[in-house]
Amino acid sequence: MSKLSAIYDRSRNPLYVQVASVMRQRIETGFWVEGDKISTLEELEAEFAVARVTIRQAIELLREEGLLDAQQGRGTFVSGRPRHNRWLNLANDFDSTVASIKDNVLKRVHIEENSPLPELFEGEGNLAEGYTFLRSVQYNDGEPFSVVNLHLDQKIFDKDRKRFSHTAALPSIVEMDEIQILHAHQTLTIGVADPETADLLKIGLGEPTADCRLVLEDSNGIAIYVADIHYHRNCFALRNDLLEGRLPNAAGKTGRQTVK
Repeated sequence: MSKLSAIYDRSRNPLYVQVASVMRQRIETGFWVEGDKISTLEELEAEFAVARVTIRQAIELLREEGLLDAQQGRGTFVSGRPRHNRWLNLANDFDSTVASIKDNVLKRVHIEENSPLPELFEGEGNLAEGYTFLRSVQYNDGEPFSVVNLHLDQKIFDKDRKRFSHTAALPSIVEMDEIQILHAHQTLTIGVADPETADLLKIGLGEPTADCRLVLEDSNGIAIYVADIHYHRNCFALRNDLLEGRLPNAAGKTGRQTVK
């Protein structure tokens, strides 16, 4: 078994999807720029150690995305770049998170009251008696950029069913005086698109996504809001100033900024 065969076997994605992911990355990073003629079928076949039909399927997938143009007798050329430009920077404080969500355009695609309970991990609080499950898609310039799978405490959903059915839940919860949020647990991971997410984000099955989990814990230790958010990878970037709040010291190293 070749080294590449062993690598392919680690993924459940079809071979052509795996090959297309590498080729797409080359376009995104500028290794292949718009107008470039990419490697020939023979070269790609040898490089990826797959059958020619697999290469053709990968090229067709990228052609459908508007990234490649196969011209008979001339070869295959880069015809475009991904439309998204990593405009979304994940907020790293609670107030900014609420503000970033408040004006989002979203579409609810599924609501299920008294749904199965969500899974909670250590340190995320205790389960409520019941939850409403809400799945929504968020849009930017008419294009989907994230899928939100939210379990909302059933008692909170019952307080304003109409509002929670049509607008983002987080800003609404913050505006409720009777609810005190004690903790907001946020976890960022890299995932892949399952069939539901791929369909809603209009991306390929198994393509990478940036996944954010946000759990709100109230003053009673109850996880009232459990959201798993899957972002389109091409809209997402995480930008932080790692030296924010520090000033260089005399030796040129960094030191904490102090106020006297």
